[in-house]
Amino acid sequence: MTERPERRVPHLTEGDEDFRAKFRSWNLADLSYVDIEEYLKTKDTVLVPMASTEQHGPHLPLYTDTITAVEISSRISEQIGVLHTPPLWAGYSPQHMYGVGQGRGTITLRASTLLNLMNDVARSLIHHGFNRIIFINGHGSNTKVVDPVLRRLRYETGALISFVKPFMERYVGILEGLMENPPEETPGWHSSELETSQDLAWNPDLVRMERAVDTRAHTPAFLPDAFRKNDGMPDTEFEGYQYFTFPMDHHEFVENGIIGNPMRATAEKGEEAFRRYSEHVARGILELQKVDVDVHTREFIDRTM
Repeated sequence: MTERPERRVPHLTEGDEDFRAKFRSWNLADLSYVDIEEYLKTKDTVLVPMASTEQHGPHLPLYTDTITAVEISSRISEQIGVLHTPPLWAGYSPQHMYGVGQGRGTITLRASTLLNLMNDVARSLIHHGFNRIIFINGHGSNTKVVDPVLRRLRYETGALISFVKPFMERYVGILEGLMENPPEETPGWHSSELETSQDLAWNPDLVRMERAVDTRAHTPAFLPDAFRKNDGMPDTEFEGYQYFTFPMDHHEFVENGIIGNPMRATAEKGEEAFRRYSEHVARGILELQKVDVDVHTREFIDRTM
């Protein structure tokens, strides 16, 4: 495992330490409105962890993506003294439903439902006085559908809206040198080396390594042999290029839910991944707190009833 140089995240200020000692939690749901009022006297940032509840192969819990969002949000809160909400634990996961009656357990939201949920959560927070809403997303397929609601929130309110993606699929990014699997073993993909490592770091009792299987994605049966598929993206390769995209379900290109090799996973890798992601995002949020934000529309009025 390649070591990376330490990049310091500022410790909590004296005021942050006082808040943490007095109110005992950075989770907004653990607090009373008195605590929220006190926080908003000096800060206006809130994190919203979001991900999914979906099958992650035979050895990992359905909560895997949400574990990433929750753990990174919690660490950021502890590092720089900002509140986070409870997680939005269901996401856009139609490709993980598998067959009727198969018992895979995935809970998916329609794209419109997810966007309405994000909108209502953010508008509620803006209503109360938060100006900077930072969604911490742990599920790749949510990225396919969220742009309309992010734009709507920004345009309609003037709030600072950010959507952060601290996970690894094709983009290795800040985890460069951490994973041991070669690229063809897709270390950052579904239930492979990274996600298994992170779940081991979170709670090893939830990981059933005796069920883990080294698995590769393959071309769906409905496509000609001239097309190739190597990972979980909707892209396919044709004549050496990736111009063709198809809507497809997970079971059409991998039967057991795993894309990659989970066998080299360790809790130490998962802990290091959580550390790198949380410290990187924390530094970014500190920079965003320097930005002037002018919220021009704050009240949340439900006109649907």
